[in-house]
Amino acid sequence: MTLGSNLLGLMVQVMLPLSLLVAAGGWWAARMGEGHDAGVLRAQLNRLVLYLFYPAILFAVAASTPISFELLTVPLLVGIGTLANGALLYVLLWKTRLGAGLHDTTRASLMLGGMFGNTFNVGAPVLEFFFGAGAMRYAIFNDMFMTMPVVWTLGVWIATRLGSHAEGERPDVLRTVLMMPPIWAFALGLGAQYSGLAYPPLIEAARFIGQAAIPVIMFVLGMTIPWRRLVPRTEVLVAASVKLLVAPLLIWAIVLLWSDAPTEAQRASLVECATPTFMTSLLLAERFKIDAAASALLIGWSTLLFWLSLPLLMALGLFG
Repeated sequence: MTLGSNLLGLMVQVMLPLSLLVAAGGWWAARMGEGHDAGVLRAQLNRLVLYLFYPAILFAVAASTPISFELLTVPLLVGIGTLANGALLYVLLWKTRLGAGLHDTTRASLMLGGMFGNTFNVGAPVLEFFFGAGAMRYAIFNDMFMTMPVVWTLGVWIATRLGSHAEGERPDVLRTVLMMPPIWAFALGLGAQYSGLAYPPLIEAARFIGQAAIPVIMFVLGMTIPWRRLVPRTEVLVAASVKLLVAPLLIWAIVLLWSDAPTEAQRASLVECATPTFMTSLLLAERFKIDAAASALLIGWSTLLFWLSLPLLMALGLFG
């Protein structure tokens, strides 16, 4: 397929439905207003995804996907890109004029948002477009082996030590992680697979239920973006550019040094690196009392700019 036909397919098959869901969420939030009811709806939908839809798809994929070294290269490479983004943003926000005049809470919010991407909700549909059915496994294994552990260790440290400077705010990381339903669903799936107890009808039922995760969370994303306050701020746009471009280009260079013929998993890591800011950054900002408004702006701008950066990276040949 030519670049033009691939790009058209990406627009129609991935970007159009995702954009419609985000737009629907934005319209719904505007219709409800910014009062208590909208906040309750967002919270309930997030809870529904966290406790039902996302664990269901995690169980289904973990129960049917053997772990391999190639699969684990995805969280490894995405983790390298994440840390590189964090290091660059630290220098830009704390050591240059870009961060002059910003409060540490704002710097920490932008650093977090510029490090971690929406690797499942946005990444999974893009992965399946490029690499076919089943490519969602790359996003899920990245979430389990990179995003969750790094967010709840390094991410919490950034929020509390660099941002709020609140010594008493750091949670018990192990307890927090072990209380998350997705962790248990993933572990149960792996256990079922490697014990030989995987029951195909149950796996398919869980997969069917889990299909709701991405549409619901993209709708919530539309409700979360502060459309009426989406003004361009230099530091936000720089953080968004770092998130969308630096990690995928860096990992691309590493992959090319590693191999003349990148594997599917290595290319999948580039897609994951290229995703816009994850929504959990806003939850972390609210929980640890750093700049939630800056976090929401970065989510909004990185999501909008993603529709431009992804075709650019595609034209450069990163994904195939």
